[in-house]
Amino acid sequence: MTAAPLLAAPPLPVPERTKHRLLELLKRHGPQTVQDLAAHLGMSVPGARRHLGDLQEQGLIEARTERPGGRGRPQYVFLLTDRGEAAFPKTYSTLCVDVLRHLEALFGEGAVLQVLDARSVELAGRLQADLPATLPLEERLRGLAAWLTEAGFDAVVEGGEDGVWFIVERNCPNLTVARQYPQLCRSELGLFVQVLGLPVTRETRIACGQGSCRYRIGP
Repeated sequence: MTAAPLLAAPPLPVPERTKHRLLELLKRHGPQTVQDLAAHLGMSVPGARRHLGDLQEQGLIEARTERPGGRGRPQYVFLLTDRGEAAFPKTYSTLCVDVLRHLEALFGEGAVLQVLDARSVELAGRLQADLPATLPLEERLRGLAAWLTEAGFDAVVEGGEDGVWFIVERNCPNLTVARQYPQLCRSELGLFVQVLGLPVTRETRIACGQGSCRYRIGP
């Protein structure tokens, strides 16, 4: 008895498919002019420009001015942002898990936490310079949340009533690693304590199947 064929995924709507092709072109060929991209796709320059404008609004691409070959008239080119690069598959999590596994095998269980804690100390030093204790707590929390969001955690600040604040991470970009190495989450908790100089309690954790990582700041 033969297995039933897998159903093919429905095709993307034409505008979305065009945007995806634009991203692929920029990924493969690097910075491109709107004229080059339009020619690749067999479409008009105004049509390509509209799609590129949408991608810019989404933060996936950016425009800059450069001279072809270092000379000649300046021209606008489009290129992927870090967010646009992140839209393509990466194997960072697999590499990280492999490295931590070998580290643990060579130097023992405590080695993983030592390395992650050393990283947290370095990060805390940078953050403390930008978020000194002289700033109001709310401003420091919002600055920390903004930094976390840049790192892919989609973090927000909640609360404020009765002096109780929360940082809520609605995404975990390191989920594959965190599920296998909870030391990563312990190290993150330590980072918050170092940066804020206050007690921090984790109430929920994405790696445990909950919807967010929720940190209570203060007693």
